[in-house]
Amino acid sequence: MPSLIDIRRRIRSVKNTQQITKAMKMVSAAKLRRAQDRVIASRPYGAMLRKVLGNIAAAVANDECAGENPLLARREERSVLVVLITGDKGLAGAFNTNLIKGAQRFTAERAGASVKLELIGRKGRDFFRKRGATITGDHINLAAKVVYADIAAIAQKAMEMYRAEEIDAVYILYNEFKSVVSQKLTVTRVLPVELPQGEAPLDYIFEQPPAEMLAALLPRYVEMEFYRAMLESAAAEHAARMTAMESATSNAAEMIDKLTLYMNRVRQASITKEIIEVVSGAAAAE
Repeated sequence: MPSLIDIRRRIRSVKNTQQITKAMKMVSAAKLRRAQDRVIASRPYGAMLRKVLGNIAAAVANDECAGENPLLARREERSVLVVLITGDKGLAGAFNTNLIKGAQRFTAERAGASVKLELIGRKGRDFFRKRGATITGDHINLAAKVVYADIAAIAQKAMEMYRAEEIDAVYILYNEFKSVVSQKLTVTRVLPVELPQGEAPLDYIFEQPPAEMLAALLPRYVEMEFYRAMLESAAAEHAARMTAMESATSNAAEMIDKLTLYMNRVRQASITKEIIEVVSGAAAAE
């Protein structure tokens, strides 16, 4: 049976851990509010950009030159690039684990193709480096402050590889932010670009030829898809960490209660034992 000193030491250790998890939960909650605002602000822009692309695509539907854009070229997926967005830190529940398992499952489903990885985040980089995966590049510390220029550079790299026919498709694998307690593992194909189908609701008069506008908008659309995925992942990570730290704080409180009850029982047993010894000694003295 452990001594009272050992139990008190353990209770003090759990209380210190509880203070840390509680502080981490508050920090993640503050960061989540800002990240959530950025995600919500980016969604209308992405939806409007897709709508504009759909209108332009309808306008150039019969233009053969527009179909020759290298970002629209469809090829058999013999070489695939997966942009995996994980976190730089742990203590976020199953956030990173689900992403890594999703990337492994994606690779297993395309056993006949060559799968290359562009890794964003320290956790994904460390995992796949140790397993000898084909890595085209890695980027860390981008989720702390998501900057459009940094994400656009990664998108430009993927587009250059696609134009040079080094790869036949580009997928982004990330956690999409749904709510504080829900994140959805999402796999999105960004190249070749899938133009929205349907006819333009209005007969627009374009100042520039629609084919030129399409060629200018396609790279911006791909960059926006990368940027939006990064924003979604950052918000989902903060939400997952906040939920995990809240659960850890609650578990620490339960453990403190159990240890306190156990300590009281040990102390009571110790007192009872001392009383019995005193009574027994007095009885022996008589």
